[in-house]
Amino acid sequence: MPVRKGLLAPQNNFLDTIATRFDGSHSNFVLGNAQVPALFPIVYCSDGFCDLTGFPRAQIMQKGSACTFLYGPETREEHKLEIERALAKKTEHKLEVMLYKKGATSPFWCLLDIVPIKNEKHENVLFLVSTKEIARTATEDEAFDDDGDDGELNHLEIEGCLPSNHYQRRRSRAVLYQLSGHYKQDKIKSKLKLNNNLLHRPAVMPEYKAAAIEKSRFILSHYGVFKTCWDWLILVGTFYVAIVVPYSATFRDSGESPLNNKTIITDVIMESIFIIDILLNFRTTYVNKKGEVVAQPYSIARNYLRGWFIVDLLAALPFDLLYACNLYSRNTLMHLLKLTRLLRLARLLQKMDRYSQHSTIILTLLMLFFSLVAHWMACAWYVIALAEIEANPSSWDVGWLNQLSIKLGYTDINQTDINTAYITALYFTTTSLTSVGFGNVAANTNAEKVFSILTMLIGALMHAAVFGNVTAIIQRMYARRSQYHTKLRDLKDFFRLHQISKELKQRMTDYFQTIWSLNHGIDPNEILREFPDELRGDASMHLHKEILSLPIFECAPQGCLKLLSRHVRSNFCAPGEYLVHTGDALANIHFVCNGSMEVLQNGMVVAILGEACGFFLIQLSTCCCNFIFKVRELS
Repeated sequence: MPVRKGLLAPQNNFLDTIATRFDGSHSNFVLGNAQVPALFPIVYCSDGFCDLTGFPRAQIMQKGSACTFLYGPETREEHKLEIERALAKKTEHKLEVMLYKKGATSPFWCLLDIVPIKNEKHENVLFLVSTKEIARTATEDEAFDDDGDDGELNHLEIEGCLPSNHYQRRRSRAVLYQLSGHYKQDKIKSKLKLNNNLLHRPAVMPEYKAAAIEKSRFILSHYGVFKTCWDWLILVGTFYVAIVVPYSATFRDSGESPLNNKTIITDVIMESIFIIDILLNFRTTYVNKKGEVVAQPYSIARNYLRGWFIVDLLAALPFDLLYACNLYSRNTLMHLLKLTRLLRLARLLQKMDRYSQHSTIILTLLMLFFSLVAHWMACAWYVIALAEIEANPSSWDVGWLNQLSIKLGYTDINQTDINTAYITALYFTTTSLTSVGFGNVAANTNAEKVFSILTMLIGALMHAAVFGNVTAIIQRMYARRSQYHTKLRDLKDFFRLHQISKELKQRMTDYFQTIWSLNHGIDPNEILREFPDELRGDASMHLHKEILSLPIFECAPQGCLKLLSRHVRSNFCAPGEYLVHTGDALANIHFVCNGSMEVLQNGMVVAILGEACGFFLIQLSTCCCNFIFKVRELS
């Protein structure tokens, strides 16, 4: 049962995570490549960093992660050495440093934070170098500091002689500001946020790796083998319910003992399966509107509760289990309540698109649906007959059930064998739905006539819906064969129109039939045209792997092979056909993939080309392809 698997390819969300953590793309940071020693070139630059420094992104990319282009006259040498040492040792480091904007005319104090980023192998692959202009955070720090030290602090910044305690306090505040985001102006809220950041652990930096789908061992994959088999079981159970429930509500005696009910065990088993299915749906992944697989239990439960939970719950009410335990007695109301199980058919219609690519399955399901409608109409036809008998005196014999009793020779015209009555009702509804009624079972009363009219109207709709789809499916199943006969007919018309000779006609017909047997009318180039270059290249390499594995290509890089594969065309040459002649302009390079060719000069064989042989230009009088054994393709 094919299902939509969703986006299963591992995704690297590192950049999105960093941008979210640093308050969007306007935060000030760059990412450097930690695997290129000494330089550690910048591979990503945020918009905020460009706004802060005044450099455009094009001038920042591929410069060193040490940001030496921001150094100026007042940038201390010890700070430069600390930055270089942290990058060389690939360790985390924080410091305050004097940097300059573009033009080296605007110095500013900056809190520089260097954080190495690791991949899934715990190797340092990137550096996260974030900057925060301290002058911008000074106004925010007023919410935390009421002692009036800001003026003195700014004075000490300029003089470069910060007291050690105050320096560490300022530095800690800036770090907390960077990790927790912009503080609000509200003094109380700012203090609460500061306390929370002091009590909690430092934020753990994300790893630069493909984020696999994290799924608990108790969560089922909606595309797994178990769920697929379970869905088939639910499909069978749904059809069982659709058949048995209407029949039980119509033809069975309400006062029947549970022990005499032949299907009570099966009914209880199906109820148990439906209840288990509800529990499994709370632990089964699904695909959201973005095409992503959702495996969080809370999201799964919320999605199921908003969707099919009510329908599944009504369909799983354990009436038969309660009846088997003698907790309630069957009556007409209970039979009608059991009809709520037919709501599960709505889920079946929802999943019909899963089978749309399998014509045989769709055809089978449509015929089953038509049979189900005939079955339901037969049950309703029998209920009408019973209602007519109960509403009239015992001597009344107009209804179809009374007429059936008379024809079968029953002494009591109001009683008939249940099996005979059901088969007769099914016969009537089937002939009415297919519009081939024979009249041997006729509608006599007004209620029966009205029901017959409705049956014929439903039959017309069924013809339009079901049999229309059946016709389309059958046409689709034979579409390829029809295409073959159409092209062959066009080829014969071409022969007749242009009066092609018999010998040439036979050669062209043999070539057409051979090519069709190889590719079934499917053009790979037309199929791959809609795909991106990367996918088209990979598919072409798979299609032409025999050619690309030749010794001539063994030293070619992967990119070269992928480019060549997109220009390779497979061709077929029938035995005895000429491929090239002396003097022909060769626009292609030919390689023999299967079979062999003879090179002729003056009617004599001068060379035999076998598999893996190629030729570019042959200066011979005549070149003939005379295959020693059957050739499937020539490339």
